Amino acid sequence: MEDTIPFDNPALDRLRKDFPGHRIWRSRRWDGRLGEYVATLIDPSAGVDATVMRPNPVELRDELLREAVRARGFRRDLR
Repeated sequence: MEDTIPFDNPALDRLRKDFPGHRIWRSRRWDGRLGEYVATLIDPSAGVDATVMRPNPVELRDELLREAVRARGFRRDLR
């Protein structure tokens, strides 16, 4: 099953390139249409929350940047 449409490919590609510590994809809604943008954490040093979902790629990027800051602070607190 395809997790995107051609319009989304550039936005998803940029997010995937910029945030390699997450698996970036689009969810499917109950009616089969594309849903939210999702980032699943695969590298614990890249974030804190296991899954982040936002309605558009701009909001997902902003949240992933916040996640990166949280991850740095979280690690610092553990020392």
